[in-house]
Amino acid sequence: MIKNISSGIKAYFGAFGLISKLKLWKFFAIPMLISFVTAIVIFGSAYGLSDNIGGFISRIWIWDWGHETFSAISSFIGGLIVLVIGLILFKHIIMALSAPFMSPVSEKIEAYLTGKETHYHRNTTFSQQLARGIRINLRNLGMELLLTLPILLLKFIPIINIFSTVILFLMQAYYAGFGNMDYTLERHFQYKDSLQFVRKNRGLAIGNGIIFLLILLIPIIGFVLVLPLSVTAASVTTIKALNVNNKLQHVV
Repeated sequence: MIKNISSGIKAYFGAFGLISKLKLWKFFAIPMLISFVTAIVIFGSAYGLSDNIGGFISRIWIWDWGHETFSAISSFIGGLIVLVIGLILFKHIIMALSAPFMSPVSEKIEAYLTGKETHYHRNTTFSQQLARGIRINLRNLGMELLLTLPILLLKFIPIINIFSTVILFLMQAYYAGFGNMDYTLERHFQYKDSLQFVRKNRGLAIGNGIIFLLILLIPIIGFVLVLPLSVTAASVTTIKALNVNNKLQHVV
């Protein structure tokens, strides 16, 4: 697990150079625009809702003593809820809508790494890739929301709330990496087989997703560069993992 997480992270170091070498930037133009616009809409709306959610939570405390403290905690939790849910929605929306544009990128990286332009894999159309992206990300969105809400409740418990933050971050990382890996997997596996492959290689997904989330912390630029770098890194690690599992020819 730790080795795979490290591999998922290290793949980012050569991502920028690989994009330039293979002249892939043109494929990212529309996805980068989708990412930027989605970020403005989601996080702009979320910012206005944080105070309302915090105020709603604070009403639970009906006593006068400790009310200010609980209100402060509620405001923090309200902002965190909005940020986490906004981040979840953001990443799944951009990954779903960008699927048809990311598949050619992954395919070119695969051709470069294997040294073969032609591969015996599933041929899918633009609409099939979009439908697959939406299906995967709707599934992951549902799972992530289902797991996130109970974890957020742990924020009210001292000491435990520290561990809940780590768990929440790693879970978000896993599903982010999951989506990035599927741009390659969709050519080689049916839906259910892809789920099994990612579960067996969850370390790669987590490693990829960790840097994905950290890139998003960079104002403006992060939202623009997150897909090119994360998809390129995920393609490299996924292709090598497929090769280890004898799904591809030798990868250089």
